[in-house]
Amino acid sequence: MTQAGNLLPALSAAATIALSYLAGSIPFGFLMGKLKGIDIRQHGSGNIGATNVTRVLGKWWGKGCFFCDFLKGALPTALTVFLCRKGVFADPWGILPSLAAFCTVAGHIFPVWLKFKGGKGISTAAGAVLALNPPALVCAGILWAALFFAFRYVSLASIFAAVSLPVFAWGALLLNVWKSSKVELGLFVLLGILAVLKHTSNIKRLLNGTESRFVKKKDAEGEKEK
Repeated sequence: MTQAGNLLPALSAAATIALSYLAGSIPFGFLMGKLKGIDIRQHGSGNIGATNVTRVLGKWWGKGCFFCDFLKGALPTALTVFLCRKGVFADPWGILPSLAAFCTVAGHIFPVWLKFKGGKGISTAAGAVLALNPPALVCAGILWAALFFAFRYVSLASIFAAVSLPVFAWGALLLNVWKSSKVELGLFVLLGILAVLKHTSNIKRLLNGTESRFVKKKDAEGEKEK
């Protein structure tokens, strides 16, 4: 193998880390707030994610934020998978897609543009997982929806959906529905741990009974009128 060939895996890893992190660090929620003339970090929960954008700016802004955050996890990860399969990126250890997924989430949580203070990474992680293991994401998404509509706590639904990912991925592997490497399974465990750590304040409020439920504006106005 030539010297250039020896360097290719390292260069591929460096490109994956840099591009995925930079894509993940684009603070769409913050930028949407600026379009409306506010700093989203100074309103609501102070988070730049889709939930707070929905509360502060409205439903359609929130959906747009979720979609953008989802894509910034999905596209770099899917692109890395494609480049590895085509041989453009050298990946002798089979880690680059998982590395891309992790770096997009890390970029969202620790964006360089906002002094490394970002969101909780759930939407971005969902996009990244879609590119790696669609069945696991679908199952986790169903669990998220069931918990959210049952209890109306975004945080509760997000935590359980995130920690369920390795379980669903392992189940898909055992049932021969979708193959996951040990690296990918490890990534899903890590994403679950990150979700719990980023939601520690929410967990405390859930246990204390002070966590805010996500309600529609009409429902909230109806409660005030009673």
